[in-house]
Amino acid sequence: MERIPEPELMQGDEQARAYAAADFAEPHERFVRLLAEKQPDLPESAVAVDLGCGPGDIAFRFARVFPGWRVDAVDGSEPMLAEGRRAAAERGLAARVRFASRHLPCAEPPPARYALLFSNSLLHHLADPRALWSTLRAWGAPGAAVFVMDLLRPDSRARARELVDQYAAGEPEILRADFFHSLCAAYRPDEVRAQLAGAGLDALELEIVSDRHWIVWGRL
Repeated sequence: MERIPEPELMQGDEQARAYAAADFAEPHERFVRLLAEKQPDLPESAVAVDLGCGPGDIAFRFARVFPGWRVDAVDGSEPMLAEGRRAAAERGLAARVRFASRHLPCAEPPPARYALLFSNSLLHHLADPRALWSTLRAWGAPGAAVFVMDLLRPDSRARARELVDQYAAGEPEILRADFFHSLCAAYRPDEVRAQLAGAGLDALELEIVSDRHWIVWGRL
């Protein structure tokens, strides 16, 4: 199946609320667990950036597992950021998970070079995938840890619908539609490897970790 791009940003309030209320516990817990496994030498305290943070669920989970760390959570969608700030205040994490509006590629430099850069399901939203990989190079400190997870494009639209029925059976229709379109917009491993090579990041490793996800990790 050829890739079918989708809009970069989730700008609707209804969409943001639905995404914030959805149950992503299993994949998001797995994201943090895999990050910890692939990056076992992280320091006890530092600052990370979550690129394409959405309403912040992964940033919050990371902050609980790594209590010495602070996270700058960035996204281009104001409704998503509003959901994230509300949730951070409710969880008592507003001092450690700080939300900021950034649209990649971003000409404005970060407040500091980051020790860890992570991202979940951002790449398939970008009109130009080079925006993510160039941001890692520009925002990461020398030797910074990288962990990226994204969806794996299935072989057909029919298979994409099967995955939606398997993993989002009880979700609202707006989320089921988003999941389907995201699967169709996702990249295959060979495409990601070509992107990494073009960005000078071919030292990073890539692994398929489920029937719908791949990860990239390593050090800059």
